[in-house]
Amino acid sequence: MNGFLLTVLGIVAFAIGLLFSIGFHEFGHFFWARRFGMRVPQFMVGFGPTVASFRRGETEYGIKAVPLGGYIRIVGMIPPAEEHESKRATRMRSFIAEVRGQALNDVLPSDGDRVFYKKPWWQRVIVMFAGPFHNLVLAVIFFTVVLVGFGIPGTTTTIAAVPECVLPATSSATTCPEDAPPSPAAAAGLRAGDTIVAIDGEPVSQQPDEGWTQVQGAIRGSIDTPVVVTVERDRDGTARRLDLTVTPIANTVYVDADDDGEADGTDTVGYVGVSAAQTYVQQPVSAVPGFLGDRLVQSVDKLVEMPQRIPALFRATFLGEERDPNGPIGVVGVSRLSGEVFAYANFTTTEKISFFFQLLAGVNLVLFLFNLLPIYPLDGGHVAGALYEKARATVARLRGRPDPGPFDIARLMPVAYVVAGAFVVLSGLLLIADIVNPITLQ
Repeated sequence: MNGFLLTVLGIVAFAIGLLFSIGFHEFGHFFWARRFGMRVPQFMVGFGPTVASFRRGETEYGIKAVPLGGYIRIVGMIPPAEEHESKRATRMRSFIAEVRGQALNDVLPSDGDRVFYKKPWWQRVIVMFAGPFHNLVLAVIFFTVVLVGFGIPGTTTTIAAVPECVLPATSSATTCPEDAPPSPAAAAGLRAGDTIVAIDGEPVSQQPDEGWTQVQGAIRGSIDTPVVVTVERDRDGTARRLDLTVTPIANTVYVDADDDGEADGTDTVGYVGVSAAQTYVQQPVSAVPGFLGDRLVQSVDKLVEMPQRIPALFRATFLGEERDPNGPIGVVGVSRLSGEVFAYANFTTTEKISFFFQLLAGVNLVLFLFNLLPIYPLDGGHVAGALYEKARATVARLRGRPDPGPFDIARLMPVAYVVAGAFVVLSGLLLIADIVNPITLQ
């Protein structure tokens, strides 16, 4: 299969995975809404014009043209106006009244207590939390498939490449100039395919990552000091051991002391010029919680940093600046990455599938966290409203006052429109950025 078809396959596969993730999110809301007796007239994946739909019972199920979200329509999401609400006409009150009227138009005389606002606060919390929770479930499943089924990259003690010469970090040369000094590894006779089994007579672990960490430690701490490297080399199908003496040279590297992804300074260490081959190491199921926890922390950090990265994204989109590979990326950008991975000839099939599942897992993790932000109209906003209603009722009961009733979430509609507008603007910016200045594998 040629590169173009593989790219299309990767994009289509991601689109299907995204639609499934959205549908599974909405199914979480739908299942519990029906479980608690709420009437749900619509279950839709996507926005915009309806592409296809069918009706079963009292619910219409369908797919819409723009696969950037979805929704289920539960009747009575907005309660009637409170009795003591001011009748003085203002533009804002008129707007809220119009929104409230549209929502209450869905309520039929036969609905009775099946409307959302009449249900206990804890049922509403479960219904609204279930959607993001389903995304978390998918993230756990996909990460488990990656870790247990395919494994994660581990560094071996086998040498993948040995550069012939040493070039300055600022050099753009792709071949060695005549006056370039040979790399210490090349001068010592190390070759790609050699497996390092000992350093200065001390055995090196052959466990992924552990062994290469030993090799790095010995080399980095031996500037201008000869090191005897024992390797196994395949000759005509027979593994033979060779002792090769290599003298590391000084090299300045960036260090990240606090593991925050940002360089904190530099250090001078030994350098010989070898890179390690990688292999995929399957992990036990017990490794999933820790891995998921690390990804959750990273995703939270990314969401918190989002506002401060918007100016750089704008400059990369319209002013030609370099795109930050760790910055925000939209659905189009992730789809493009999926296509690139499928078409990348240097990736094995295992690596491609593993990367694909990691993309889907990451997207579902972001959907889980983003939708739980306590901002209306996100799911987290509804959860926060129900919790506030319960807290308000508890305070009223302790003070001997009557229950204030349902929290009037219609008052937050102006906030909802601002949030929705900001989301549309950000989505548009990401769409343009992913087209004119995309993040790529390179």
